[in-house]
Formats: sequence, C-alpha cells, structure tokens
Amino acid sequence: MADGVENTNTNVKPEKIEKNKSKEKKKSKDQKLSVLESHGYSVGRSVGSGSYATVKIAHSERHKCNVAIKIVSKLQEAPDYLEKFLPREIEVVKGLRHENLIRYYQAIETTHRVYIIMEYAENGCLLDIIKRDGKIDDDRARKWFMELVNAIEYCHKKGVVHRDIKCENLLMDTNYNIKLSDFGFARNNMIKKNGQMKTSNTFCGSYAYASPEILKGIPYQPNASDIWSIGVVLYAMIFGTLPFDDATYTKLLKQVQKPVTFPRDVIISDACKQLIIKLLSPLKERLNISDIVTQPWISLAITSPTTTDKIDPEKSVT
Repeated sequence: MADGVENTNTNVKPEKIEKNKSKEKKKSKDQKLSVLESHGYSVGRSVGSGSYATVKIAHSERHKCNVAIKIVSKLQEAPDYLEKFLPREIEVVKGLRHENLIRYYQAIETTHRVYIIMEYAENGCLLDIIKRDGKIDDDRARKWFMELVNAIEYCHKKGVVHRDIKCENLLMDTNYNIKLSDFGFARNNMIKKNGQMKTSNTFCGSYAYASPEILKGIPYQPNASDIWSIGVVLYAMIFGTLPFDDATYTKLLKQVQKPVTFPRDVIISDACKQLIIKLLSPLKERLNISDIVTQPWISLAITSPTTTDKIDPEKSVT
C-alpha cells in the first residue's frame, strides 16, 4: 500500500474524538488524509509504548467505539522482529476470538509502518492495580486468575502458545475483566499429529516470568512454560511482589530451581499456597492447564457462585 501523511497530534483526548470527526468532514476535498484517517480512524493520544511499538487510542467510525492502534516503525525495529515476530503476531491474532483476549480488528501496512488495530481496554493493566493496591484480595485474584486460565486454555486448544504472559500484558476492560494482550512472541500450529505440543527453542518473554527450562536455554514445552508464567502472575497478585529476583541471571536461575518461598508478613490460605507451589514446580510436577480448575482454591469460587457478584474491582486493599 502507498504510505500517507502521519497524524502526529498526540494531545487529543478520547472524549474529544467524536467532536473532531465533524471537523474532519469540513476538510477540503483536495487535502490529503492520513492512512489511518482514510480507514476511518481519528487518532488521539498515546497510551503506551514498548520495545517494538507505540500504542495510541483512536475512534473507529466503522466499529463506533474507541480502539487501540499499535504502531510499528519499519525503519527503527530490528529486522528479526519485522520479518519473523510481527507477521507471526498478526497471523496468530486473526484466528483467535475469546472474551478474555484483546480482540483484533485490522492490520494496515504502509511503506514505513505497520498498524495493528485492536480492542481498547480502558482500565489499564493488572500491574497498575497491583502497584496501586499493594496486593489483591482473594476474590479479585481468583476471578482474574481464572479469566487468565480460561484464555490460555482456549489458546492452547487452538494450538497457540503465548510465551510472554506477565502482569503488564493483562489489560482491564470497562468492567474490569482480564484481557490478555501482546501476542508478539506467540506461536500457532503448535499441536503435532499425535496431539502433543511441539517444543520451542527461542527464549521469549521476561526473565522474571520465565520457567526454569527457558532460563537453562534448552528446548522447552511452551504450553508448560505458559503455566509457570501464570503461576508468577498469581503470586504477584496475592503478595504484591514477584516470587523471583531477576536482578542477575545467575541468581534467578538458582532461585527458580528451588521450591518457591513466601513472604512471612502476608497470611494466605493453604489452598492458595498449594496452588502456587504446583504452578511453580519442576516440569514433571507442574499442573496441566485442565487440572487448575479442580484445585481447592479455585473450587471455593465454584461452590459460591454469588461471590463474584460482590466484587468491587476498584477496591483498594491495604
């Protein structure tokens, strides 16, 4: 596709996007629209940036709602990312549709950039809530943990492994439901003919959430490594801190190969502690995704169906 003039105005607030739409209609016919404008997107402020992209909020005329646009520069990013990981991400998200996954709408490629248009989760990420509250109470932690488990189980059944599960990638929608995002390191078509998952060799994700087998640099089962990562997420919610110190690789590798330890100043149920231990266990002892729902800590919610109705997602725990 031909490239267009970029919209560089990052000061437009979401609530003003609708007003700006009427102004756009008054543009002279000979004035060139940007690439995103020509596709019906009125671009607003930046809402985040990462190693490979900037994310901006925009209003979509087609979808009648605000969306998030991931903008990747072809001129600045590493060739390996542009040629391998970015095409793979787009391919993966096209085939996924689940209530706890960020929804993909469209990808637009120009000479200098790639735009990925996605659902906008307006309430930030899980890490923001942990930083605000210090730790998450059992009811909210159980709800969000199971939403993450449901999303990952759906992906695994579809032959997709995420390989970058962390609190920063768990976004919150209007009703504070988990939305797993950022499939930049994901792989699809990972189920072999015999039903087993293929192994991976590429180191992916963040050190603090990486399984022992990834840190050792050996071929690993990516679905099992996803399980380890959700165990780290659960620990972070319950204790308000990460279970392992990733300041140095050597120290981290030693820690993940020992039984996980727990802060003494936080009292949790034995059921919750045992679940974390089973998630952060050596590969042969680690829970499978389908076994998580049978664990006693999860069963507490199942036997009390009205519990989630009483959850205040914005509740601060001190």
